[in-house]
Amino acid sequence: MTKSLVRESSSAARDMPAGRTADRHIPGDLTREQLLERFVRVNHAGEYGAVRIYTGQLAVLSKGRHAQTLRHMLDQEVEHCTYFERQVAARHVRPTALQPLWHVAGWMLGAGTALLGEKAAMACTVAVEEAIDEHYQGQIDQLGDDEKPLRDTIVRFREEELEHRDIGYENGAEQAPAYTLLHGAVKAGTRLAIWLSERI
Repeated sequence: MTKSLVRESSSAARDMPAGRTADRHIPGDLTREQLLERFVRVNHAGEYGAVRIYTGQLAVLSKGRHAQTLRHMLDQEVEHCTYFERQVAARHVRPTALQPLWHVAGWMLGAGTALLGEKAAMACTVAVEEAIDEHYQGQIDQLGDDEKPLRDTIVRFREEELEHRDIGYENGAEQAPAYTLLHGAVKAGTRLAIWLSERI
């Protein structure tokens, strides 16, 4: 997807009429408060994990030709993580109990793929960001006008995650050794981490 298409899809999400968050709630669904708690918890965990991934990649590739690009992406992830840290505090949300695991696993994923080469690091970025795109779009679709500031922030963060995905493709992600296997494993692992972080 080109950056112009990313902007169009994000703009459409912002312009879409929305009522109140969870206004279509039926018995058995999460309440509005439970839904928002999950969103904030998992987003904080995900952005923290992304910071650790790029930190791990930079530990290996700090002198490589992609170092400046990796630092740019890391800076954006730090901003995202800081925002959700503030949301955790403001909304009195319990952070995921798995954060110590994501601290280690994120760094190992970043450093491990970087050790396989620059293109493998970019393949990791593509896989993670594709999973995050799906995840954020699902939240955007559920957030109503009562949570417009949160929704608009997630729209912007999604645009930046898609920029990271595009950077990965532009820098040879699909040329990484065993790309299909690596991409599939990282994306599946990211989806599992999202699922666990919402609940634990």
